[in-house]
Amino acid sequence: MSSIVVSELEYAPPGADSLFFDVGFGVSPGEHAAIVGANGVGKSTILRILSGQLQADEGEYALGGNVLTMTQDVGMSRPTDTLRDMLIEVAPAALRDAGRAMVAAEKAMYDGTDDGMLYAETLTHWGDLGGYELEAQWAAAARRSVKTPVEDFHTRLVSELSGGERKRLVLDLLLTSNADILLLDEPDNYLDIPTRMWLEEQIKACKSTILMVSHDRTLLERVATKIVVIEGSGAWVHGGSYATFPEARARRQELLGDALKRWNDEERRLFQHMKIMKQRAAQNFKNATKANAAETRWEKFVAIGPPPPPVPGQNIYVNLRGADSARRVIQMLGVSVNDLFLPFSDEVHYGERVGLIGPNGTGKSHLLRALDGTIGHYEGTIGFGPRTSVGTFTQINDRPDFIGRQCFDIVRDRVFDDEKSMKALARYGLAFNAKQEFETLSGGQKARLEILCLELEGHNVLLLDEPTDNLDIESSEALERALDGFQGTVLAVSHDRTFLARLDRFLMINDDGEVFSLPDYEVAMAALANPAAVGKLRLAKVLT
Repeated sequence: MSSIVVSELEYAPPGADSLFFDVGFGVSPGEHAAIVGANGVGKSTILRILSGQLQADEGEYALGGNVLTMTQDVGMSRPTDTLRDMLIEVAPAALRDAGRAMVAAEKAMYDGTDDGMLYAETLTHWGDLGGYELEAQWAAAARRSVKTPVEDFHTRLVSELSGGERKRLVLDLLLTSNADILLLDEPDNYLDIPTRMWLEEQIKACKSTILMVSHDRTLLERVATKIVVIEGSGAWVHGGSYATFPEARARRQELLGDALKRWNDEERRLFQHMKIMKQRAAQNFKNATKANAAETRWEKFVAIGPPPPPVPGQNIYVNLRGADSARRVIQMLGVSVNDLFLPFSDEVHYGERVGLIGPNGTGKSHLLRALDGTIGHYEGTIGFGPRTSVGTFTQINDRPDFIGRQCFDIVRDRVFDDEKSMKALARYGLAFNAKQEFETLSGGQKARLEILCLELEGHNVLLLDEPTDNLDIESSEALERALDGFQGTVLAVSHDRTFLARLDRFLMINDDGEVFSLPDYEVAMAALANPAAVGKLRLAKVLT
């Protein structure tokens, strides 16, 4: 049976307190479950334990059938690897071991440390286990997923594929593998919106039992049939879609609060009853038996302990203030960057929220970098209106000025006061990271710190490159609320559809380099799903 059963799981990183404990849940055969929770609560760690990469400190788990795993950074950490190296790492366990041995033996043969006999043996073993059939599956997946033909998996480097192509190739392979269980860590990362739409359809059609970690709320709403929530150092399960999860969590918090209040009321009632009976026993020994019974009843009740309290939220509070500027904030005339897209012209006005959308590799981030001045060579003219102050959020949190510096010092440079610095870090859930250096933060923590700095610097034009990419769901929602109240202008690149739905209009760059202005979210999503029909979609919107 392709089920997943987890019981009383506990894990503490070396030299640290428990990351989580008493984590238990089950995933039935064929279910598609998602693990959600704040950054740093241990979602990816649970997948690594289930895949055998980490050893749990306590607890048990059982996975029925063969298991395939995709890590969060698959194909990203070693760009000098070949595609064969990358795909061997996501193969079934026996083939993975055989593939590693074959690659090592091949290298030994080429560098002269082996005469080729070992390579011949490992190659035979690879074939006996079904390696050649697996290579045929690689070829089929590559034809569907990679834009340029893959002639040789042994020599084609991972770095020759975009991040989205690497991820799609692995996902295509796993989701068509007929594995009993798939463990997928952030499968949507690096994927553009058309590929995320493809991913949704593939997951819905997949018969495997799936346990995944994702922060993409739209994807979770469309494919997850069960939500496993990691919070309060433990876990609870919402047996439905993510669409109904926020309401279920609010109701659970309310019930936990009610249950704790009832427990406290009952404990006080039993304690007062015991005190009264002891006073009566002191006046009349005939009441001693009743007093002892009352004391035993109270002690047993207390020994069982209270129900868990409501889980405190992260309480992340983003306050993007902004300021007034001229009506025409940005003017672009005949702009093109490195021939990535055709020259286009557009104006962005004060208060607008404009989304830059399109497939990966079309030049969206390059356009932002031209706007913020970090790319000096581009065609055309870019101009900013008077009284504009531009702040930039980088997709990969690329801040050389933050390297080697503690969070507290970075923030204090902007508020010039110790107490205000700590309060600002606390609003972003970073108080406990105050003395931590920037490069040691998680991706989500780096993103929050960078957004905090934008807030403190008081810009009225924000250029945001994938601002929600590394944020947990609560942090993304806090940022979205802040942008709703921001008195300024926003130009954002994003593949997060929930985030994009709050923007006003869109500029779409397609694979042919054409740039289209689209009036709203509905038309933008339809255009991404069917780029060939973008002209008709724009016309239809105008007519309606």
